Amino acid sequence: MITQYEALIDAPFGVVAIAMQGNQLGIDLLLESPSQENLQFYHPAMINNAIIKQTYEQIHQYLQQPNTQFHTLLHHQHGTAFQQRVWQAIAAIPLGQVATYGQIASQIGSGPRAVANACGANNIPLIIPCHRVVAQNGIGGFMQGKENGLVIKRWLLAHEGVQGYTHE
Repeated sequence: MITQYEALIDAPFGVVAIAMQGNQLGIDLLLESPSQENLQFYHPAMINNAIIKQTYEQIHQYLQQPNTQFHTLLHHQHGTAFQQRVWQAIAAIPLGQVATYGQIASQIGSGPRAVANACGANNIPLIIPCHRVVAQNGIGGFMQGKENGLVIKRWLLAHEGVQGYTHE
């Protein structure tokens, strides 16, 4: 969880909060807006970091049209070689489709639990769409089990036109 946000985007499920920590981009999906002391900037006109501004613009567009492509933002995700392989496989899941943890694991020669752990280490949800990874028999997890994470995951899947995961 990021403690100091540089931009906020109102979303139908709550708020998308964006920050940079060093050269690592971070995105939090929240049901409620963070308190004012956690904000540096909250309006796009006040953003002077090019990466934050680009992230803001692309996520704002995605919330209106889910077929928005996230350009160049994948380069701002740092992780182990294994996590990078998992995230590349997840980023390749087409809009409107899902893959299971097991399918991703089979694709990269690993196990489903390791894939789930890499999903949990993803600091840039939406850009690396971990919400498109589901369990073999259900929706699976999201946001490392944070309260209401599945509410957000269901909204994201429905927004992208994925059927069958709105109620469980």
